Amino acid sequence: MSDRPVVTRIAPSPTGAMHIGTARTALFNYLYAKHTGGTFLLRIEDTDRERSTEAAVKVIFDGMAWLGMTPDAEPVFQASRAERHREVALDLLERGAAYRDYMTPDELEAEREVARAEGRVVRSPWRDLAPNDAPDRPFVVRLKSPRDGETAVEDQVKGAVRFQNKDLDDLILLRTDGTPTYNLAVVVDDHDMGVTHVIRGDDHLNNAARQTLIYQGMGWEVPAWAHLPMIHGPDGAKLSKRHGAQAVSEFDDMGYLPEAMRNYLTKLGWGHGDDEIFSDAQAAEWFDIRDVVSAPARLDWAKLNHINNHYIRLAEPARLADLVARILKSRDWPLHDGDMDILQRTIPLVRDGAKTTLDLADNVVFALKRRPLELPEKIAGMLNDETRGRLSRLRDRLQSEAAWEVPALEALLRAFAESEGVGLGKIGPALRGVLSGGSPAPDLAGALVSLGKAESLARIDDALSQAQ
Repeated sequence: MSDRPVVTRIAPSPTGAMHIGTARTALFNYLYAKHTGGTFLLRIEDTDRERSTEAAVKVIFDGMAWLGMTPDAEPVFQASRAERHREVALDLLERGAAYRDYMTPDELEAEREVARAEGRVVRSPWRDLAPNDAPDRPFVVRLKSPRDGETAVEDQVKGAVRFQNKDLDDLILLRTDGTPTYNLAVVVDDHDMGVTHVIRGDDHLNNAARQTLIYQGMGWEVPAWAHLPMIHGPDGAKLSKRHGAQAVSEFDDMGYLPEAMRNYLTKLGWGHGDDEIFSDAQAAEWFDIRDVVSAPARLDWAKLNHINNHYIRLAEPARLADLVARILKSRDWPLHDGDMDILQRTIPLVRDGAKTTLDLADNVVFALKRRPLELPEKIAGMLNDETRGRLSRLRDRLQSEAAWEVPALEALLRAFAESEGVGLGKIGPALRGVLSGGSPAPDLAGALVSLGKAESLARIDDALSQAQ
């Protein structure tokens, strides 16, 4: 490769959800561009006009935005460049690097059968005929691939991969209706966009040989290739629906934070020593495409949950409150004036054990309940005369507590249990149930702080009155 500044690109087709594999490929392109001080570009390969809808394009934009990867220039739409693709195909004809193939469908099928029987690729008889012998009928334009020797692909991940030219067919560049094929369009677009490093899935490795021949036919510099291994499920099989989420939007819906996904996806096939968790700046500083391993990576839900919990614990409570509010609204949970304040107060007290924001939403519900709480039968059964007496005495102690903070309330609860001659285990379950109504809740002091003094005392009063 020359010393040109690095330019990478992600080139998804807008034909459905943005797959996690596409997201990781985008992330590796993004990180390598940032690592080298280069440029990261986005191209929408929208030549399938029936499936490439505006909504499908929006899925890509939304996925990129959610993951926090902003291209360094406006996106390129491949379908708008068809005339440029045809121009290059005609240029290849002029250079003698391509030819017009007039085989009819029946002739092509017959040639395929002979080629299969002889164990070779299809070769058109029109490859070596003079153009003035051409009939007046439709034709395709084919690349005139070399018949001897080999085409080398020096891959940054796979190493040197060599293809025997006798096994490479004469690739169609233009169809009979004049529309360009995928391999031609990709090469032209990458060249015109100045792409220096093509980083993509290893299902495109065979295309690299054919695309190299197009570059060579035009006398263009061949980019550096890097073909990434696939992502497999935890069982080592190809990732599929039975393994759970596959699309970026699904991970969003399941309560994963984008910074956690960036961290986790970066670790899928690449690593920096024993570092499991690192910042975006560290990822950009450390990432080199040459360090990507060639073996398939495995999706590990436990590791993803661990990383997501780390970022949940770091996130601003106001941001998490907005995410939790969105989840609660999707569950038809009514939010009232003041509830956002309750969320922001409660989230720091309940997030340590939350693997996802869905868990976080489960953990805050107790604080949003409206009085009087309907106590589950199990909790109501705890409120015998002895327990009600203790709760009543504890309520008086809480009433006189001025410092409504976790350390002060923890000390108060310990002192109260000691004064009663019992352990906290004799007080905790009933108090927790009265405060939470049976929903998940943090430790006792945390629950009291989440609810606030007035609400905590009111819930205890309600329970004592119901138990009488």
